[in-house]
Amino acid sequence: MDSLYSDEQIFIPLISDYGFKVTFGNESNTLFLRKSLQALIKSDIPIREVRFDKNTFEGTTQDGRSGIFDLACIDENGNHFIVEMQYGDAPHFVQRMKFYAFHKLNVLVEKGDFDYGRLPKIYCIGVLAKPILPYLDYHTVVNLRSEQGELIDDQMTFAVIELTKFTLQVEDIKTDLEKLLYTMKTLHKAKEPIQFPQFWNEEWLKIAIDELDRRKMTPDERAAFAMMIARNAEAVYAEKRKIEAVKTDAVERALQAGLAVDLIAQINNVSTQFVEEIRAQLNKI
Repeated sequence: MDSLYSDEQIFIPLISDYGFKVTFGNESNTLFLRKSLQALIKSDIPIREVRFDKNTFEGTTQDGRSGIFDLACIDENGNHFIVEMQYGDAPHFVQRMKFYAFHKLNVLVEKGDFDYGRLPKIYCIGVLAKPILPYLDYHTVVNLRSEQGELIDDQMTFAVIELTKFTLQVEDIKTDLEKLLYTMKTLHKAKEPIQFPQFWNEEWLKIAIDELDRRKMTPDERAAFAMMIARNAEAVYAEKRKIEAVKTDAVERALQAGLAVDLIAQINNVSTQFVEEIRAQLNKI
């Protein structure tokens, strides 16, 4: 995964772990979160209050899956929001969203004090840097619908945002959703005030942008940012080592089975040099 960070940046990427935490997860001022949620679900109804919910959950059985959301919150009407930000590849992201949303539904039902007709709405929102759906739209909202596209139930809503597909230029941007996605995609590339669009002066966006301005960070914030970068780099390195170990094991087994070097390289998507190096190591054993 390519790094989101560089020393020349004025602004921390909003789609980074740190950027998401200090903007969407800003508990001292939730204006940006509330306006963003309203835009992401394409609602005309303002969200006036929001309280943060526990974003971790345990499996319901001894061997059940546990998990963690990037963010979970509840608005003044009892609607539940789950938000996930994904920068890297995520081919099974839809399955992950279903797992989170259905777990939240199960928790609401298991509490016992409910009426099926009064279940609160659940919004599961995924913001991805890379595409996962075979459609051109950058914003996809999904409910339970019939074959004819008629709405059957909107108690549970899934929203998928694919930033790669968002290509609007500043002069074409009108809605809050477009302003938000443009900011997510371009803020960390801006270096001079002349590059800043006028809508970045809107209060809800300015709150988030100020949190991401490296020039305004306190020493503690700089330390927290540095530690998060270090942890992310370590995680990326560990993942690369894990992938390399899996490929090495597969190549070793293929060599032991007598397959040709070219065929092994093609099957495992590695270079012939990589295969030859492993064969040389096996011959030394």
